[in-house]
Order: sequence, then structure tokens, then C-alpha cells
Amino acid sequence: MSAATVEQILSQIDTLDENERLLLEERLAARAEAEWQIAATQARQVARQRGIDQAAIDRAIETVRYQP
Repeated sequence: MSAATVEQILSQIDTLDENERLLLEERLAARAEAEWQIAATQARQVARQRGIDQAAIDRAIETVRYQP
């Protein structure tokens, strides 16, 4: 996507009325949530394949946070 295309999209967003803008924000938020869910599912699969469980994650976080 070129910079000109991005500018065109932003110009179109500027012309939206409040209801259209709220709908756009809701749709973008829903898309971001769906993408996050997919990434989280993939990350959990990788963790299981590597034998990483929640206890191991908690230990790693404690080590990073509380190690001098």
C-alpha cells in the first residue's frame, strides 16, 4: 500500500459522520481481537509443543522481575 493510498483512506475517514466512525472503530476492534485470538491460539500450540506450561511461564516471569 502506498503512502498516497493511506492518505486517501485517512481523508475518507475524516469525512465520516459520528455513527459511521463508531461503526468503523467497532469493526477495527473486532478485527484486532480476532487476529489476537488467532495469534494466542498459535502461541499456545507452540508452547505445548515445546513443553512450556503455565508454571514454567510464571517461573520465568519471577526470574526476570525479581532477579537483581
